[in-house]
Amino acid sequence: MLIDGRASVQFGGDRALWLRVTSVCDKPTYYGWVWLTGYAIDLATGKALARREVFAQIAGLQIQRRKTNNAPPRNVAPVMRRRGV
Repeated sequence: MLIDGRASVQFGGDRALWLRVTSVCDKPTYYGWVWLTGYAIDLATGKALARREVFAQIAGLQIQRRKTNNAPPRNVAPVMRRRGV
């Protein structure tokens, strides 16, 4: 998610932040605002840099989908079948 000056003045200009959101706080806040928790992302590598909590306007958040054709590998255990059933 891109968080820039449209979501909060603290992220204006070159202080924009790419955040991989891990949770959204359900506590009441000012109307139209939300607390987000996640990890700041290095766009060059896609790696998490630091855990962050930010307060932002919902209307200014810009959700970006992952731009890859390959789905991430799933960690699914193989199905075990009983013999003779």
